Amino acid sequence: MKRKNHSPEQIVKMLRQADAVIGSGGTVQQACRELGISEATYYNWRKQYGRMKLDQVKQLKALQKENAQLKKLVADQALDNAILKEALSGNY
Repeated sequence: MKRKNHSPEQIVKMLRQADAVIGSGGTVQQACRELGISEATYYNWRKQYGRMKLDQVKQLKALQKENAQLKKLVADQALDNAILKEALSGNY
């Protein structure tokens, strides 16, 4: 089966559709069948995104991007510090 990558916005919309199906008396199996996903995927998404709203998902995505940039910056600085320590010790 081909793997599909859904954006967080798409996932939230699909979870809302599943909630509508389940709320109208359907089962999780029926909702998953209509959305074209497995039950495991549904429960993983529900665990990860829970009751988030669309603006919260966008904010989460922005924070994750910023966090990745900061981690890269810290790694670069640590490398620079190691190079300077090596140069100052005279062991080159």
